[in-house]
Amino acid sequence: MVARERMCPAARKLRDTYAITPGAPLVRREFGYFCLERWLEEGLPPNADFNEVFDYDPPGNHMLGQLGWCEAAFMPPFEVKILEERGDHEVEQDHAGRHVIYFKGRRHGFMPEYVDHPVKDWRTWEENVRWRLDPAAPQRYASLECLMTDARAAAAEGRMIVQNLIGGYMYLRSLIGPAELLYMFCENPALIHACMQAWFDLADAVIARHQQYVTLDEVFFAEDICYRHGALISPDMMREFLLPYYAQLIRNIRARQIDPARHLYIQIDTDGFADPVIPIYREIGMDVMSPFEVAAGCDVLRIARKYPDLVITGGMDKRVLAEGKDAIDRMVERIIPPMRARGGYIPTCDHGIPEEVSLENYMHYRRRCVELGG
Repeated sequence: MVARERMCPAARKLRDTYAITPGAPLVRREFGYFCLERWLEEGLPPNADFNEVFDYDPPGNHMLGQLGWCEAAFMPPFEVKILEERGDHEVEQDHAGRHVIYFKGRRHGFMPEYVDHPVKDWRTWEENVRWRLDPAAPQRYASLECLMTDARAAAAEGRMIVQNLIGGYMYLRSLIGPAELLYMFCENPALIHACMQAWFDLADAVIARHQQYVTLDEVFFAEDICYRHGALISPDMMREFLLPYYAQLIRNIRARQIDPARHLYIQIDTDGFADPVIPIYREIGMDVMSPFEVAAGCDVLRIARKYPDLVITGGMDKRVLAEGKDAIDRMVERIIPPMRARGGYIPTCDHGIPEEVSLENYMHYRRRCVELGG
């Protein structure tokens, strides 16, 4: 571990947050944006430095990637191509092998509609997908030295080194489809286990290569396993199809650490009502969670009281930012002071900021976050 006095300020701030330090200044960052076209029309400079304009902190961490996020880490990816025209819409095969209905000439700013996925049975798994997850594919490591040079430089500044990767549920959903997956858990569990074994083999191999260069501070799973009313699969399904692979991967990572004394944080990211899955993920050592979607019933104050040792990111209702300054004030004044007093909290919106939010309202929100968060 780099001595504290040699860490960059952003790294010290983030590490204090993860240590759940009461009263520590809060990390300043945001989840994401669906509002930039509007903000540009309202005067945001096209080349604006968001850190400067919105008073964000520089990153206190460094992401390693290489293992997917919302889709599986295929190598090679599927060919992106138009399959069919449907009036004002077109069906495209995307890089993850899914068939997606889009507006013609438009790919962002709306929820895509998926009409097909690459894995339907054993044949399609073997012919279309399995070989794209080969851990030994040389092209996976073509830029390894360059990536690890950057990672070691970040570690030398004390930045938290984060291995981010697609979680098991998100991975299975991208392969099979959200509705079809639910049937397959029951009708073809052996195929699900085969898919998860491939997920594990790839993640373990790539992370092992990364660990030859750096000690990991965090493993961050993109999961999205919840919806408005709770988990999309049962606790028994989670324990059968997901947790054994997670647990083995985490054990292997810990056994390979260059600095074996370093605490390895485990973060789960899921939209929806996350309360029911928190105790389940704590079985594999989860100690960080995000983004606590308020529209689904999440309340970071309630979660913080119930789990005082859980680092929490998110929980700011993105919808409130469109309601005006008084509503924004009520929200931040309710959440930030007690969460700062507790520690272990990073205030961000609970998903990307919607286009209904004006630049003026967001600037007011940022000023209040900075004022109350230190």
